[in-house]
Amino acid sequence: MTSRLSIYTRIHKEGLVPLFYHGDGATAFQIAQAIYAGGSRVLEFTNRGADALESFSFLVKQVRAQLPEMAVGIGSIEDAPTAALFLAHGADFVVGPNFSADVAKLCNRRKVAYIPGCGSVTEIAIAEEHGAEIVKMFPGNSVGGPDFVKSVLGPRPWTSIMPTGGVTSDESNLKAWFDAGVVAVGMGSNLVKGEWVAAGDFARITAATTAAHAAIHAVRKA
Repeated sequence: MTSRLSIYTRIHKEGLVPLFYHGDGATAFQIAQAIYAGGSRVLEFTNRGADALESFSFLVKQVRAQLPEMAVGIGSIEDAPTAALFLAHGADFVVGPNFSADVAKLCNRRKVAYIPGCGSVTEIAIAEEHGAEIVKMFPGNSVGGPDFVKSVLGPRPWTSIMPTGGVTSDESNLKAWFDAGVVAVGMGSNLVKGEWVAAGDFARITAATTAAHAAIHAVRKA
């Protein structure tokens, strides 16, 4: 398991957390390979289907064997028992659509990075009181977008925000988020498009990941 300090450092450095779900483990690994080839060394597999655990378990085993530099997190986690289940199957970090004190306690006991979803300053403050180093602004396009980030960081410059939802690979979109002060962005269907996966066109995912990293680098440098 990758240490939580390494997870946080990697997310800050790369500025991008690709996320996806696929019920077939072999296909999920092909997606992970494509993301890896595009420059990412961290990804979030979302717990959004009946076959999520089986697919995730297969994915982690393949990543450990063939992509050892890749950290694999589990997303869409809302309760501690589910978090514990995926941790037992190799999750390097846990992401939630909301904040859960029980999940925070579990992850702190295990020294596992926990990135909870927050949509208000109060939720962010509570999450940070429970040890959250990075909070997931979710859904990013519905709770205020980049203006929300600016408003939070004004009085709370120590907060590290990662929006998911409303993030695209367009440089103008990424510029708006990073200029507002986010440390990273989560990107799902705009990076791992369903039609590309269905067609087996994983090279498109690699190209999109590469382009997203290049755009983030350019925005940060500017």
